[in-house]
Amino acid sequence: MEVVSASHGVLGPLLGKLTSLLADECARLKGVRREIRSLRSELISMHAAVQKYAKLQDPDVQVKAWISLVRELAYDTEDVVDKFVHHLGNGCHNGGFKEFFRKTARQLKTLGSRRGIANQIDELKARVKEVKELKSSYKLDDIAGSTFEHSAVDPRLSALFVEEEHLVGIDGPREDLVNWMVEEKDSSTKNPKVLSIVGFGGLGKTTLAKEVCRKIQGHFHCQAFVSISQKPNVKNIMKDLIYQVPCKKEFKEDIDTWDDKKFIAKLRELLQDKRYLIVIDDIWSISAWGTIKCAFPENNLSSRIIATTRIVDVARSCCPRGDIDRIYEMEALSDLHSKRLFFKRIFGSEDCCPDVLKQVSSKILKKCGGLPLAIISISSLLANRPVVQDEWERVRRSIGSALDKNRSLEGMNSILSLSYNDLPPNLKTCLLYLSIFPEDYAIDREMLVRRWIAEGFISEERGQSKQEVAENHFYELINRSMFQPVEIGYDGKARGCQVHDMMLELIISKSVEDNFIAFMGHGQNDLANRHGLIRRLSVHYIDQEQASVLANEDLSHVRSLTVITSACIKHLPSLAEFEALRVLDFEGCENVQEYDMNGIDKLFQLKYLSFRDTLIKKLPSGIVRLYGLETLDLSGTYIEELPPEIVQLIKLQHLLTDGVKIPNGIGNMRNLRVISGFNVIESSLGAVEELGNLTALNELDIQLDGGGSQEYKRHEEILLSSLCKLGGCKLQSLCIFAPNATPLQFLYSWSPLPSSLKSFQMSTSYYFPKMPKWIAPKLTRLACLDINLVEITEEDLRILGEMRALVFLWLTFKGAQNERIVIRGHAFPCLKEFRLSISNSGARPTYVKFEEGAMPKLEKLDVPFFVSVAKAYGFSLGINHLPCLKHADVELHNIHATSSESKAAAAAIRTEANAHSNHPRVVTIGEMEEDAEGSYTDEEEG
Repeated sequence: MEVVSASHGVLGPLLGKLTSLLADECARLKGVRREIRSLRSELISMHAAVQKYAKLQDPDVQVKAWISLVRELAYDTEDVVDKFVHHLGNGCHNGGFKEFFRKTARQLKTLGSRRGIANQIDELKARVKEVKELKSSYKLDDIAGSTFEHSAVDPRLSALFVEEEHLVGIDGPREDLVNWMVEEKDSSTKNPKVLSIVGFGGLGKTTLAKEVCRKIQGHFHCQAFVSISQKPNVKNIMKDLIYQVPCKKEFKEDIDTWDDKKFIAKLRELLQDKRYLIVIDDIWSISAWGTIKCAFPENNLSSRIIATTRIVDVARSCCPRGDIDRIYEMEALSDLHSKRLFFKRIFGSEDCCPDVLKQVSSKILKKCGGLPLAIISISSLLANRPVVQDEWERVRRSIGSALDKNRSLEGMNSILSLSYNDLPPNLKTCLLYLSIFPEDYAIDREMLVRRWIAEGFISEERGQSKQEVAENHFYELINRSMFQPVEIGYDGKARGCQVHDMMLELIISKSVEDNFIAFMGHGQNDLANRHGLIRRLSVHYIDQEQASVLANEDLSHVRSLTVITSACIKHLPSLAEFEALRVLDFEGCENVQEYDMNGIDKLFQLKYLSFRDTLIKKLPSGIVRLYGLETLDLSGTYIEELPPEIVQLIKLQHLLTDGVKIPNGIGNMRNLRVISGFNVIESSLGAVEELGNLTALNELDIQLDGGGSQEYKRHEEILLSSLCKLGGCKLQSLCIFAPNATPLQFLYSWSPLPSSLKSFQMSTSYYFPKMPKWIAPKLTRLACLDINLVEITEEDLRILGEMRALVFLWLTFKGAQNERIVIRGHAFPCLKEFRLSISNSGARPTYVKFEEGAMPKLEKLDVPFFVSVAKAYGFSLGINHLPCLKHADVELHNIHATSSESKAAAAAIRTEANAHSNHPRVVTIGEMEEDAEGSYTDEEEG
């Protein structure tokens, strides 16, 4: 129920803010405490009612209307509270609520101030009373109590009865899984082998499970298929299974009187002497699987279970034995199979599409994103429409609005809504927020997390910081297949996400319906038929006509403004009109300098400001008065120097640049957690020295350009001193960018190192003559190391191999102590990604070999391979000793090698890969081929 989730996005933070107000000194003033407590009590009661109504499967229209009133009341209450606090502070920026009130409480003694506050609170009290009375007059509790889940057709049923000839793109996965299901690799296990199929709703999990089952059912004594609801009834599940397994009539006597325990016991008894095949479709929780699996006995008869789920953690719980069970991740249909399915459903053949419709068909299929359910639903809709280009274009444009209105798309809407409805309110709020971004937008995780926090969606939980809670929300949404991860890092974490076009249409529809986000330039009549004030605005395009529409709106309650287009940004209304902004994002608006930034200093609630990837060259002067700012993102801009007054922003936590001159006084910004682009040489000695005072710093990215000369020696000495001061602090990541081979010998003296250090990276053409002594096993948390060495020694590899936390290692070198680099057995026990790069100039040929037992968890490999040296060792790389390998890039160096030797090397590496149980993807780069004229060329092999 989206209206509830959007309400949660404001009610939760508001209640927390009112609680803080009650604890602060302003509340001790006569009358104010009583009024705030009364307001808070009423809102707590309304919040409880909203949460109760959230459990309704299909809420009454009056329930929705009442919740919308509560939401708007909460928004307006928070706006009043924020203005109240700001008014009391009178621009003070040296503390939180308590200091605001302590320093300025006397202002309330004036009759005018007291009257203004009293009038605002009285108005809110009147609205609270009105909303409360409406709840009673609507008799909403009676409606809620009498509402039950109406009988609806299960949208998953159709997947069970698809004829085989109508299936497309399923052959490959089906045959792979069939072969795995029937193989008897390990007959010693008594437990039934489990196949878990996991993926986004509508990908065809149920269809694939049903097809695998159909192919192998002859191998089993009995089979059964059951679909699970989001709130599973154990009795009904067990009863369904029992009725599908052959048994004597008397076995089922008094079945309706059995309790859960007896149902499980009876099903176990029924299956005990049978080789069974069971499909459990659409499992929604680990606890549900934990109960259901108790009914399946360990009978050593090679039974099989297939489970389908949308949730990765559930899939893992179904398959705890990695060597026996299997998790299969569903993939979207390829472009070829998508076209085949689409045209076959509409025209009966993929070859019958008129040329005039091919372009619009491609656009429709792109929106479907390989989702079989989406393709089938939309093709069914088009099959009943005239075969006219304009008609198809109209359908393409209206897919989002048609999701919950057109019966042909009803099934798809239901499937997608199942996943959405299963989310708790806080995750629904976070997911709806993604509708701000356009199709195919790769959403950066750190940016998104910071925006969630700035919006007030995130609260600290059980000792976890807001950052940690927000990141947990992000990964839980991936776990539930609500969006797809983008760019998985060495630590297994996604650097970003992307929302499937169909899911995006769904959350846009819900966001608009609930007035969670308003859009400009997204489609026709963006701001029409909206209920309530604009609270968040996403501008995809704006021209003069649209600007005139926007100018007639009340923008004083807009909490976030996201401008995604560069087109005609100058037409946007003045920033002074957006006085309630918490988030202001101009990322990618290259011509943002055309926009008048006057009034930016009036945005007293602004917490997040981004000019990332714009052409801005100078910061607006008013930015130095944004005292509540927590994130300032200047990455990818032309800004080279920060104004001296920037150090007044003492609440700033994230300062992101591509290399700027930092002013003196940065040591006062004690809340800074992330600094990127600190230009050490351009900044003053004082600023470099104050860096050591930033004890909350987690991530530091510095630039050293021109260092090493006598002129800059002092900067290096002060930087080393500051790094040493941070040794006892929270620093987790240090990245050094040093162009022009700026010497970094001073880092040999870095001590003590932060015990919390997880990542050290260097981007430079400088090479350490020897490995620094502080790189040692005592760095128990170091997970990522990127370092340049003149020479790699056996001792270096031994030390690195003992660092048990190391997950990512990138060694760039000019040569090795010996011509062979041997990775010994038992070394690098946790390493997942290993890159070995050799300097382009003056590098000595080297041969890399992996011994058995080395790098047991390695998944990605990138190494050079000198053919002339490797031929003496039979061209063996040893990737057969890397049991978890998934991908390898091997760069062949053919100096002093013939074409036949180059071919033999590439063939030997491919032979190793083909014999590997994982069948890793191996790319050999640089294999020499003889062309028609007898000369040699390099080519890439895959």
